[in-house]
Amino acid sequence: MGLRERKKHRTRLALCDAAFELFLEQGFESTTVDQIAAAVDVSPRTFFRYFGSKEDLALDYTVEYDELITTALAARPEDEPPFQALTNAYRTFIHALEAGAAEDPARFVRQRRVIEGNPHLMAASFARMAETEKKLTAEIARRQGTDPEIDQRPRLLVAFITAAIRVGSECPVEATTSLAELLGKMESVLSLVEQALDPGWCQFSLGSSGQVATKANSPG
Repeated sequence: MGLRERKKHRTRLALCDAAFELFLEQGFESTTVDQIAAAVDVSPRTFFRYFGSKEDLALDYTVEYDELITTALAARPEDEPPFQALTNAYRTFIHALEAGAAEDPARFVRQRRVIEGNPHLMAASFARMAETEKKLTAEIARRQGTDPEIDQRPRLLVAFITAAIRVGSECPVEATTSLAELLGKMESVLSLVEQALDPGWCQFSLGSSGQVATKANSPG
């Protein structure tokens, strides 16, 4: 990045860090845009150059993570079984979180704690995740050459794994979880998913009647 871009990046991070500290200290609803801007010594007008609202700030990082996981899945080999492709994509996602947090390992944890502690933000976060799930479902269906409106397995597979990731990323406000512990928990739930769901489901097709014809390999 050039000098101007680096300055903008630093200001953006400073606004986020100040906001999340205030959210944790006095609550999301009680924190104002003016307070966030003042904490960084910028004007509210400058704040709105970066974010449309304090909710947009609180959920801004989820946009990046949406891109991380969808890109990771698209990069998996075309002949990789869908279950393995999705779990491997999420492992890439977890490693990317770890690498991206090198500058401030506590940032992701603070973000999760704020969202977990606010029902409005949780609902908005779930809505954004639902959009991500649609993209993942479409990619799994494309790779398998099936119609997700007829064959529900791509959607069920995505829902199953993303639900596990949500469990793994839970971080209540009162928690003192570290980033390493949180990422380890996410990795653990992926391992549990692999134990619970047969990774042999790798091939399927639709007959002329629209019925699903399964060609999954048997375990072992």
